[in-house]
Amino acid sequence: MKETFAGSCLCGQVKYLVEGNAQGFYLCHCEYCQKDTGSAHAANLFFQNAVLTWLAGEKLITRFTLPNTKHVKAFCARCGSALPNQQPVGLVVPAGSLDDAPSLTPTAHLFIASKAKWDEKLEQVLAFETLPRDKLR
Repeated sequence: MKETFAGSCLCGQVKYLVEGNAQGFYLCHCEYCQKDTGSAHAANLFFQNAVLTWLAGEKLITRFTLPNTKHVKAFCARCGSALPNQQPVGLVVPAGSLDDAPSLTPTAHLFIASKAKWDEKLEQVLAFETLPRDKLR
Protein backbone atom coordinates (compact mmCIF):
# COMPACT_ATOMS: atom_id res chain seq x y z
CA MET A 1 0.00 0.00 0.00
CA LYS A 2 1.39 3.40 -1.01
CA GLU A 3 1.96 6.07 1.60
CA THR A 4 0.88 9.68 1.16
CA PHE A 5 3.15 12.50 2.26
CA ALA A 6 1.89 16.10 2.43
CA GLY A 7 4.26 19.02 2.49
CA SER A 8 4.61 22.75 2.09
CA CYS A 9 7.08 25.60 2.19
CA LEU A 10 7.69 27.94 5.12
CA CYS A 11 5.44 30.72 3.80
CA GLY A 12 2.68 28.21 2.98
CA GLN A 13 2.29 29.31 -0.64
CA VAL A 14 3.58 26.02 -2.10
CA LYS A 15 1.81 22.80 -1.13
CA TYR A 16 2.27 19.26 -2.46
CA LEU A 17 1.40 15.59 -2.06
CA VAL A 18 3.69 12.63 -2.73
CA GLU A 19 2.16 9.19 -3.15
CA GLY A 20 4.56 6.28 -3.00
CA ASN A 21 6.92 4.33 -0.81
CA ALA A 22 10.27 5.83 0.06
CA GLN A 23 13.25 3.67 -0.79
CA GLY A 24 15.45 5.52 1.66
CA PHE A 25 15.77 8.44 4.06
CA TYR A 26 19.31 9.76 3.89
CA LEU A 27 21.30 12.41 5.72
CA CYS A 28 23.73 13.78 3.14
CA HIS A 29 26.90 15.44 4.41
CA CYS A 30 28.38 16.37 1.01
CA GLU A 31 29.76 19.88 0.62
CA TYR A 32 26.92 20.82 -1.75
CA CYS A 33 24.19 19.84 0.71
CA GLN A 34 25.98 21.71 3.49
CA LYS A 35 26.05 24.86 1.36
CA ASP A 36 22.48 24.69 0.09
CA THR A 37 20.98 23.92 3.52
CA GLY A 38 23.31 26.16 5.50
CA SER A 39 23.64 23.29 7.95
CA ALA A 40 25.59 20.11 8.64
CA HIS A 41 23.59 17.96 6.25
CA ALA A 42 20.48 17.62 4.13
CA ALA A 43 17.75 15.19 5.20
CA ASN A 44 15.95 13.74 2.16
CA LEU A 45 13.54 10.94 1.36
CA PHE A 46 14.17 9.17 -1.96
CA PHE A 47 11.38 7.70 -4.11
CA GLN A 48 11.77 5.76 -7.35
CA ASN A 49 8.11 5.43 -8.38
CA ALA A 50 6.22 8.15 -6.57
CA VAL A 51 3.61 10.54 -7.89
CA LEU A 52 4.18 14.19 -7.00
CA THR A 53 1.16 16.50 -7.16
CA TRP A 54 1.50 20.24 -6.67
CA LEU A 55 -1.59 21.48 -4.81
CA ALA A 56 -0.67 25.18 -4.74
CA GLY A 57 2.10 27.56 -5.73
CA GLU A 58 3.75 25.56 -8.50
CA LYS A 59 4.65 28.83 -10.28
CA LEU A 60 6.71 29.87 -7.25
CA ILE A 61 9.07 26.90 -7.58
CA THR A 62 12.59 27.74 -8.70
CA ARG A 63 15.17 25.11 -9.60
CA PHE A 64 18.92 25.40 -9.41
CA THR A 65 21.40 22.91 -10.85
CA LEU A 66 24.98 23.38 -9.77
CA PRO A 67 27.00 23.57 -13.02
CA ASN A 68 29.02 20.47 -13.92
CA THR A 69 27.36 18.38 -11.17
CA LYS A 70 24.21 16.35 -10.61
CA HIS A 71 23.30 18.52 -7.61
CA VAL A 72 19.78 19.95 -8.00
CA LYS A 73 17.73 22.00 -5.59
CA ALA A 74 14.12 23.13 -5.93
CA PHE A 75 12.87 25.87 -3.63
CA CYS A 76 10.11 28.40 -3.08
CA ALA A 77 11.00 31.70 -4.75
CA ARG A 78 9.17 33.57 -1.99
CA CYS A 79 10.61 32.03 1.22
CA GLY A 80 13.52 29.89 -0.01
CA SER A 81 12.28 26.60 1.49
CA ALA A 82 13.62 23.43 -0.10
CA LEU A 83 11.01 21.48 -2.07
CA PRO A 84 10.74 18.10 -3.82
CA ASN A 85 12.53 17.73 -7.12
CA GLN A 86 13.12 15.09 -9.76
CA GLN A 87 16.74 13.94 -9.97
CA PRO A 88 18.52 11.14 -11.83
CA VAL A 89 18.06 8.91 -8.74
CA GLY A 90 14.30 9.61 -8.60
CA LEU A 91 12.13 11.99 -6.63
CA VAL A 92 13.97 13.64 -3.73
CA VAL A 93 11.81 15.10 -0.95
CA PRO A 94 13.35 17.28 1.76
CA ALA A 95 12.21 15.80 5.08
CA GLY A 96 11.89 19.27 6.61
CA SER A 97 9.30 20.26 4.01
CA LEU A 98 6.88 17.54 5.14
CA ASP A 99 3.92 18.75 7.18
CA ASP A 100 4.08 15.69 9.44
CA ALA A 101 7.08 13.67 10.53
CA PRO A 102 7.65 10.69 8.23
CA SER A 103 7.00 7.26 9.73
CA LEU A 104 10.49 6.10 8.80
CA THR A 105 13.79 7.01 10.44
CA PRO A 106 16.97 7.85 8.55
CA THR A 107 18.46 4.93 6.65
CA ALA A 108 22.07 6.13 6.55
CA HIS A 109 24.51 9.04 6.50
CA LEU A 110 26.02 9.79 3.08
CA PHE A 111 29.35 11.41 2.11
CA ILE A 112 30.67 11.37 5.67
CA ALA A 113 34.18 12.14 4.41
CA SER A 114 32.83 15.68 3.82
CA LYS A 115 31.12 15.86 7.22
CA ALA A 116 31.37 19.29 8.90
CA LYS A 117 34.10 19.31 11.53
CA TRP A 118 31.68 20.77 14.11
CA ASP A 119 29.15 17.98 13.51
CA GLU A 120 30.53 15.68 16.23
CA LYS A 121 29.26 14.58 19.64
CA LEU A 122 26.22 16.85 19.34
CA GLU A 123 24.33 14.82 21.95
CA GLN A 124 26.76 16.33 24.49
CA VAL A 125 25.92 19.95 23.58
CA LEU A 126 23.54 21.89 25.85
CA ALA A 127 19.90 21.65 24.77
CA PHE A 128 17.09 24.17 25.38
CA GLU A 129 13.32 23.89 24.80
CA THR A 130 13.24 27.42 23.28
CA LEU A 131 15.63 30.21 22.31
CA PRO A 132 17.87 30.86 25.35
CA ARG A 133 17.64 34.67 25.22
CA ASP A 134 19.79 35.17 28.32
CA LYS A 135 22.57 33.08 26.70
CA LEU A 136 22.73 35.24 23.54
CA ARG A 137 23.77 38.49 25.18
